[in-house]
This record gives sequence, structure tokens and C-alpha cells, in this order.
Amino acid sequence: MAERVWGVVVAGLGGQGVIKTSDILAQAAFDGGWDVKKAEIHGMSQRGGSVSSDVRFGPRVLSPMIPAGEADCLLLVDVGQLAANADRPRPDAPIITPELIDPSALTTRRALGVALLGVLSHLLPLEVELWQQAIRDNLAERLWSANLAAFDVGRSVDVRSLGATT
Repeated sequence: MAERVWGVVVAGLGGQGVIKTSDILAQAAFDGGWDVKKAEIHGMSQRGGSVSSDVRFGPRVLSPMIPAGEADCLLLVDVGQLAANADRPRPDAPIITPELIDPSALTTRRALGVALLGVLSHLLPLEVELWQQAIRDNLAERLWSANLAAFDVGRSVDVRSLGATT
């Protein structure tokens, strides 16, 4: 494993699954053998307000918080949260937005966060099987099929235009 510490900010609105999306990311990294730290800012999440979660992983992570300008990727479940989080990623970091996903390809809109994780999976050093197991570990069995399919939708996105974090 490289000495690098990876940092991903997941942001959106309350009720969009931001925390669950970041839980899946953190679980995949943990199961991959990395030290993982996670921090959440809920704000007015119950009223549709801003929610963000920092996930950091690497050989040794000392803090869960990603300093401004140092996130390796910004994953937006709601593109309207870009302005509130614009200072979080590195200048060359990819920004993953819902516009990358064809909504008609999802069996449920509630799986959007998992579809965006499918896009993210191309940019991080985590095996596909780790992501799939983390989806199963974090969701009820009745949701597995739709969310694993959504993850595959995200995996089908061509990420070359986003830039790479590796």
C-alpha cells in the first residue's frame, strides 16, 4: 500500500443519502485494509439543508477532517452544493455530479449516491468487490439488487474527462 492518504468529500442535501453514501465508501476502504476516519456535518439535514461527510483513508490517518483545498475528490449528490463546497477539493481534483448519471438507468432515484460511488470507484485504489460488499453490508437485503445495479451504472461512466486521483 502506498503512503498516501486519500480524502473524499461527499455533499448533498438532507434526505439524499449523503451519510449512507459515505458509510459505504468508508466500509469499502476499511475492508480493503486501510485506516479510515470519517466526519459528518449535518446542519439542517432534516429540513433538506446541507449535509457533508469527509472520508479519509490510507496507511495511517490522523484526522477525519479534510483541510480546505486538499480533497482528492468532491462527490456531489446535489449539484447545488458545489458553491458551499467549492473550496474543499484540490484545484485538479475531479468533481463527480449527478449529471454523470442517466436517471432513466436507475430503478430508483434513491440509488443515485451509490451510482455516483460507481463513478468514484474508478478513481480510488479499492477493488470492485470491496465496494459491492460494502453496499450489501450497509443496506437492507431488499435494496441490494437496485443498488448493485446503480453501482454498475456508475461504473459504466467514462471518467477520463474527470481527471484521475491516482
